[in-house]
Amino acid sequence: MYNLEKIDDYRWRIPKSCKAGMRVDGVVYADERMIEDIRSDKAAEQVANVAFLPGIVKYSLAMPDIHWGYGAPIGGVGAFDIEEGGIVSPGFCGYDINCGIRLVKTNLKEDDVKPKLKDLVYGLYNDIPAGVGSKGDIKVSASEERKLLVEGSKWVVDHGYGRAEDLEYTEERGAVKGADPDKVSPRAYERGKNQSGTLGSGNHFLEIQTIDEIFDEEIAGTFGLEKGQVTLMIHSGSRGLGYQVCDEYSKDFIRCLSKYNINVPDRQLACAPVNSDEGKAYLGAMRCAANYAWANRQCLMHLARLVFEKVLHMGPKDLGMDLIYDVAHNIVKIEKYNINGKEKMLCVHRKGATRAFPPGHPELPDKYKKTGQPVIIPGDMGRNSYLLVGTKKAEETFYSTAHGAGRRLSRSAAIQAGRGRSISRELENRGIIVMSSGRETLAEEMPEAYKDVNEVVSVVHGAGISKKVCKMRPMGVIKG
Repeated sequence: MYNLEKIDDYRWRIPKSCKAGMRVDGVVYADERMIEDIRSDKAAEQVANVAFLPGIVKYSLAMPDIHWGYGAPIGGVGAFDIEEGGIVSPGFCGYDINCGIRLVKTNLKEDDVKPKLKDLVYGLYNDIPAGVGSKGDIKVSASEERKLLVEGSKWVVDHGYGRAEDLEYTEERGAVKGADPDKVSPRAYERGKNQSGTLGSGNHFLEIQTIDEIFDEEIAGTFGLEKGQVTLMIHSGSRGLGYQVCDEYSKDFIRCLSKYNINVPDRQLACAPVNSDEGKAYLGAMRCAANYAWANRQCLMHLARLVFEKVLHMGPKDLGMDLIYDVAHNIVKIEKYNINGKEKMLCVHRKGATRAFPPGHPELPDKYKKTGQPVIIPGDMGRNSYLLVGTKKAEETFYSTAHGAGRRLSRSAAIQAGRGRSISRELENRGIIVMSSGRETLAEEMPEAYKDVNEVVSVVHGAGISKKVCKMRPMGVIKG
């Protein structure tokens, strides 16, 4: 449908001339092998549609894990000049606000865990609520929930679910400023009040891994990582609260299109100027949901630590379960950039994309000033995942990179492909223990449903927008 022009080995252009109304070009990060699938996917059209939005700067971007999403593609990035009428779009942030990823190191080696692997997986499955509508044991009152939405991870740590140093290694220290609990609806509060410390469903997971390969010994050493070491990865988001915020504001923003004379090719991209009352209200609510998600992953890490202590009969000091980093995937941030020689405040949308700040960035903790921000890119449960770091070159993507492997089969297509198969048995035969609360979840999440994460990482590393540090292999997984 679109003439994707090759820029170089890792970038392709969708010229703004291809569709009347595009304000900028689209740029897709991919290699020759991946671009053929992208050409036939509706996600390329969504990249072009994002280019219609007012105030967009430079280009509409897509990472190599791009696939079709609500309004904007998953794997999409766009930045909007606030002074020039730049907008904020709930659909371009995503339904699972601050769905994100957390990587935890341990002092354990693969041989330490193998004899107890099934017990660890069963323990995580039993002690961490998962699945659609799951509820946890961490309850909060209505007044405390308002505090949690403002304080995020800090509220959780202050209530005994973690350590103070966990905040140091969480994006925004686990609470983005500007959260406004008054902009969150009663229905969203109701959906969120019993879901702190719950995994959720679909592609959310906890995964026990071992480091298979080190690409940069010096940076890995700074993180305290070495080959054969066991790590834990946690992937979850803002649960029903975040979904409700996105759903309500996406519908409300449709009337903003006529009010502010904004033309979009898809009403799922409904938006409002950042500085409008509607834009400010959404950002206040979105930040609440983002803080809720950071608090949720903090709770999940606390519960996972307790399981490891119980199953392995080891104390916290011996286990050494320290947080490497926690980074958001679906979020809107106000960030400062130099555009054509002028300092600009931009409203940066990352939907299924990972922030990738470079070495020396002022928002990084001191420990990571030299290395750059840790970038965590999970794969599917049958292959592997990666730890990378941000780079100076990523300024061209507004310091953004891929967030995962990216789907290649819809959930229904994956279920169809899995009929008559036992995905858990297939994975166990490969040494991977998997448990899931949903009957069809393992089929939906089978390895074949995803692109090869190795190809995705090869593109972002080759393009220079993030740099490989190490590769992890799954040992045990629990899925929602």
